[in-house]
Amino acid sequence: MSVRKLKPITPGQRFRVVNEFDTITTDKPEKSLLIPLKKTGGRNNQGKMTMRYIGGGHKKKYRIVDFKRNKFGVEAKVVSIEYDPNRTAFIALVQYTDGEKRYIIAPAGLKVDQTIVSGQENVAPEIGNAMPLSQIPLGTVISCIELRPGQGANIARSAGTFAQLMAKDGRYATVKLPSGETRMILLTCLATIGAVSNSDHQLVLSGKAGRSRWLGRRPRTRAVVMNPVDHPMGGGEGRQSGGHPRSRKGLYAKGLKTRAPKKLSNKYIIERANKK
Repeated sequence: MSVRKLKPITPGQRFRVVNEFDTITTDKPEKSLLIPLKKTGGRNNQGKMTMRYIGGGHKKKYRIVDFKRNKFGVEAKVVSIEYDPNRTAFIALVQYTDGEKRYIIAPAGLKVDQTIVSGQENVAPEIGNAMPLSQIPLGTVISCIELRPGQGANIARSAGTFAQLMAKDGRYATVKLPSGETRMILLTCLATIGAVSNSDHQLVLSGKAGRSRWLGRRPRTRAVVMNPVDHPMGGGEGRQSGGHPRSRKGLYAKGLKTRAPKKLSNKYIIERANKK
């Protein structure tokens, strides 16, 4: 994987850094795994704007990704590595020996024609294989981790992210998450071996405002340029600092603790990500 800086032949390309996409093997998705994706423009079912700065963007279809990896003991062959407009990571099309095709989040280093498998036991800890945390050796780099058994992967799914298995004790494994948090997760939860693909995503530079519009992101209005009726930081003669950064409803944006003090998951968190 690599990135490339474009020659400044137009103002929009002067600062543009593009992904080479050299690990992508096809530009045609599997039709049976596509479903339509309707645009909301940030509006809810009543037509009221609930999320500002969303709208427009290129038309795209949703790829049905298998986050559960619940086809145990059946080997699958990697057919292709594909781009997915709905996420930062690449996805891999795999075909099982019984003929079924599924998309999975592609781990870094996964190759076409490679064989992968997911299972509860007797699965080798090789890239792309999914298995419970109880079967994974200590120190292994993992991704696409479940938080509850059978729920499906919901941790470390973004491009280039990974977690590390630190210890096992009783019913729980200790995992260091991408945020820096160290947390206990049930040993029966599944995880995929290897880091997530497309680690170069963080090096890409848009180069121009239009690319944000292609991605469906509208321009964001800063609070300090609003009027006092619109935001606590608005108004004032001339340019003002706006005082302490705060949200539209007046809550402090920096340092205000919003986590419930008696949250149930507190006992599973060994070390917080934002420790001082």
